[in-house]
Amino acid sequence: MPDAHAKKNNLGTGLLYFYVHFVTEVICFFVLGRYVGTGPEIWIIFLLYDMLAFVPQAMIGYVSDKHRKLPLGLIGLVLLAAGLLLSEHVQSPFVSLVVLCLGNCCTHVSGAEVTLRSSKGRLSHSAIFVSGGSFGVITGQLLAKTSLASWPLLILAATAVPFVICARMFLEDEEGGLEKNCAEFGYSREDIGALAVIFMVVFIIIVRGYMGYGIPTSWKKTVWQTVLLFVTMGIGKAAGGILADRFGVRRVAVASALLALPFLILGDRLIVVSLTGVMFFSMTMSVTLALLVSVFPNHPGLAFGLTTIGLFLGTAPVFFFRFSTYLSNCILLSVLTALSVGFMLLVIKKKEGQDAGL
Repeated sequence: MPDAHAKKNNLGTGLLYFYVHFVTEVICFFVLGRYVGTGPEIWIIFLLYDMLAFVPQAMIGYVSDKHRKLPLGLIGLVLLAAGLLLSEHVQSPFVSLVVLCLGNCCTHVSGAEVTLRSSKGRLSHSAIFVSGGSFGVITGQLLAKTSLASWPLLILAATAVPFVICARMFLEDEEGGLEKNCAEFGYSREDIGALAVIFMVVFIIIVRGYMGYGIPTSWKKTVWQTVLLFVTMGIGKAAGGILADRFGVRRVAVASALLALPFLILGDRLIVVSLTGVMFFSMTMSVTLALLVSVFPNHPGLAFGLTTIGLFLGTAPVFFFRFSTYLSNCILLSVLTALSVGFMLLVIKKKEGQDAGL
């Protein structure tokens, strides 16, 4: 049972970094959206973005773990603003892309560090923080289709500064502050080697990354349908952490993965059915992060970075090939889901009173 101080601070850092993450993705996808249609090789820009925004986070997270007073969130916002300005004044998109991706990495790792260290082993904080990205991605894409100038987004970046500062103060106000580790997670089984846990969890993340692109969605034909898709993803990510804290990590992880599959397969042409599957499918995000933090309690930044590497490995193949038929895609999703559920059952520790029967 959390103490009174914990209750007072409950979800504060998650809510603050929800907004920071939202702002980050709005800026990044506003710039990316402006590059769409500028040439036949545009897919390279998106592949490069995914690689530069996801892969370096493990290294940056490790540095942040070692140097916890580094104001990574503020550095990230400055880089995002610089990347936005460069996109307006430098002809090559790759220059602004590199700067934007570094800013993206910094704000992500900062959010992970602060929310994980302040959560006392709960998943809700980081789940709410990560969910902000889905709302930011679709907002940035929509703004890119308008005639909006870049300078309002510079103001948007500035509005995130007090959120970063407040979140940092929120954590420093707690006992242990920035030096606090994440030993209260402990969701992975200790009798399984750390390397085996890492392999299985990263595999699950790779599957989630691929399925994010491979989900059958022939119903997605209008802007508002796309908005609903991203909003549902965001709700699912947040709900996964909140429900895991309430009903148990193992139970929510397995149930959400199993429930997602039939809805995703049967919802190819049915928006309500498909979105239900998307919500369930998105709920495993916080669980995989918590499992890696359980392996690296002193290095939550590194643990978060491993999740983003897994996402890149899952999305990268989609740039080069996709299964051409509905049936083959459904078979693949079923096999990948079965493997993921098997790994979850193997690696997640049972909690007394929560995971009976699983």
